[in-house]
Amino acid sequence: MGGIAFVLAAVITVLLFLGTLEKRTIVALAVGLSFMAVGLLDDFLKRKHKENLGLRAWQKFLFQAIIALFVGIYCYRAGIIRLYIPLVKNSFSVSWWIIPITVFVFLATVNAVNLTDGLDGLAAGTSVPFFGIMGALISLQNGSKGMSLLCFCLVGSLLAYLLFNVHPASVFMGDTGSLALGGFAACVCVFTGNTLYIPILGICFVLSVISVIIQVIYYKATGGKRVFLMAPIHHHFQQKGFSESRIAYAYFVVTLVIGGICIAALG
Repeated sequence: MGGIAFVLAAVITVLLFLGTLEKRTIVALAVGLSFMAVGLLDDFLKRKHKENLGLRAWQKFLFQAIIALFVGIYCYRAGIIRLYIPLVKNSFSVSWWIIPITVFVFLATVNAVNLTDGLDGLAAGTSVPFFGIMGALISLQNGSKGMSLLCFCLVGSLLAYLLFNVHPASVFMGDTGSLALGGFAACVCVFTGNTLYIPILGICFVLSVISVIIQVIYYKATGGKRVFLMAPIHHHFQQKGFSESRIAYAYFVVTLVIGGICIAALG
C-alpha cells in the first residue's frame, strides 16, 4: 500500500500551490483518490485474507467502470469534448461520444498501469517521464495550469518514492498506487484533450496490456502454447535474463525519448 504516500503527497502539494482552484483539477484529484480507494480496498483484503486474492476481477472492473462513467458524463456536461491530434496543434470535437471514449480510456489506462506494476521501479519509473512530458505538453498548448501542476507534483512525489522502490525495493505501491496512477494519467489526458497521446506516450503501458491479450488468445487457441515466456512482456524480458533495474531503465528511456519527439513536434 506504499502508493498512499506518493498519491497523498502529490494531492496535498497541488492543493497548497494551486492559486485558483479549477473545477477540473479538483475533479481530477477526486477521481485519482477514488481509484486509489478501490486499490486500497483490494490490497487491504489481500492482507486480511493473507493470500493474493482481494477484490474479484468483476468487482474491480465494476468500480472502475462506475467512476469512469461519472467522469465521462462530467466531461460532456462541462464541454470537454475536443481531442488534440497527436504531434500537431489541430483538434476535433467528438460531442457525446466523449462519454464512451472516456469510459474505454479509463478502463484501459488504469489496468495498463496496474499490469506494468510487476517489477521494482517499473510502474513508477515509467510514470515519471509520462507525467513530466504530459505536463510540458499541456503547458505548450496553453492548457490547464492545474493539470500541468498535477503532472509535475506527481513527478516529484514519484521521484521521492523511487528512492525506496528501485531494486531491491523496500516499499511497494500495490493496487493502491497503480490504480491511482492510472486514474490520474487518464484524467490529465482526457481533461486536456490529449487522450490520443496515451497510446503514444504510454506505449510501455500499452505493451503490457497487448502482451497479456496476445498470450491469453494464443494460449487458448493452441491448447497451451505461449508466445512469450511469461506475460506481461516485462516478465518475458526478465525470464530472458535481463535484470529488473535494466528493464525499468529501458522503459524509462523509451517513454522519455518518445515524449521528447512529441515535445519537439509541437515546439
